[in-house]
Order: sequence, then structure tokens, then C-alpha cells
Amino acid sequence: QVQLVESGGGLVQAGGSLRLSCAASGDSFTSYTMGWFRQAPGKEREFVASLRWGVGGTYYADSVKARFTISGDNAKNTVYLQMNTLKPEDSAVYYCHARQSVLGSSNYWGQGTQVTVSS
Repeated sequence: QVQLVESGGGLVQAGGSLRLSCAASGDSFTSYTMGWFRQAPGKEREFVASLRWGVGGTYYADSVKARFTISGDNAKNTVYLQMNTLKPEDSAVYYCHARQSVLGSSNYWGQGTQVTVSS
């Protein structure tokens, strides 16, 4: 069974940094797209960043470009999100996401980790 477990969230001052981790288990994930989404209270879940594990291509939402970096360690089946220059509007529950890189594949979600950025 595929399982995703996020960690690394917390409270940080504006301008600070956090690194989120997503530990994946239940598959090799070699053909997966891994990503991060976030959801703030009263808002829809939005895309943050993604990584095609097999080829290393990365993609970012405009709101986090040049501030966030997604990376992966295939030996550890772990995906990271390095978040720098955090802003209060980055506050949200951050969710790890995984799916096979084929049309119609299943989607998997972690439980989420809270990130709160104070001003």
C-alpha cells in the first residue's frame, strides 16, 4: 500500500526557511511524479511544486518560483521541499502527493503538515 508521510512543518517568522520532507513507501516510485500542494483555511488546495522522479524535471507555481526548491532522494524514497524567504501568505497545510506518470493513474496523498508564517 502506498503511503506518504510529511514532516518538517512548523512556525517561522516571515523571511525564514523550512524544509519539508515526504517519506514514501509501498512502491519503488521510479516512474512517479511527486509533488507538493497546499491548502489554507477557506481556500482550495493549490499546486506548489512537482518532480518527475525518473527524469528530474521540476515545476513550480508562480507564487513560489525562486523561493522554493523541490528535490528527491531516490535511495531514501524521500521528497523534500526547501522553502526560503517565507511569507505569511505561504501559511497552509502542505500535502505530499504522488502518482504514476501515466494518464489515469491513481493519486496518493499524505496527511499534511502545518506551516505557519508569522509577520
